[in-house]
Amino acid sequence: MNQILAPGFPIDPKVLRLASMVKLLLFDVDGVLTDGRLVIGDDGQEYKAFNSLDGHGIKMLQRNGVAAGIITGRTSEVVKHRVKDLDIKYVHQGCKEKLPIYRQLIAELKLTPEQTAYVGDDVVDLPIMLQVGLAIAVHSAHPLAKKYAHWVTPSNGGYGAAREACEMILYAQGSYHAEMQKYLADHGGRATG
Repeated sequence: MNQILAPGFPIDPKVLRLASMVKLLLFDVDGVLTDGRLVIGDDGQEYKAFNSLDGHGIKMLQRNGVAAGIITGRTSEVVKHRVKDLDIKYVHQGCKEKLPIYRQLIAELKLTPEQTAYVGDDVVDLPIMLQVGLAIAVHSAHPLAKKYAHWVTPSNGGYGAAREACEMILYAQGSYHAEMQKYLADHGGRATG
């Protein structure tokens, strides 16, 4: 298969073409931005662990003109704190049916499905994954989610998969090199150990 080496992982050129059109990247939370485990304390408080690499990827993506959003079935205070920290504007929690929220959101933003991408991990994500221009499944996703995805991340959900999705889109849109160059500027571009 003809592959192009992108930021540390291969991506099919067809996927890069789809990613080049994305203006809105949507994420599920549990199993995508987290590893899917739900930690619930004696007081009923829910805890989740987020990956800082994913957070920085979302910030870089937004800085380069691609909006980020969340559509998730669960409702959690910790998600409210995380999205506030990442300045994610489009957040929909407690969605028993995700597809109507997706359709409402793209109509509101005047986007076509081809201008949207979704990162999911389970069969409940398939209704959106089958509509978007770029469907992404995390490596740890359910087999059906992977089967209907245009691209499967090299990493599992909660372990950098969202970062990989962000970097792949940045690469497809020609922003990756300039974004990485910002971090190399003080070192003259030379590798450090």
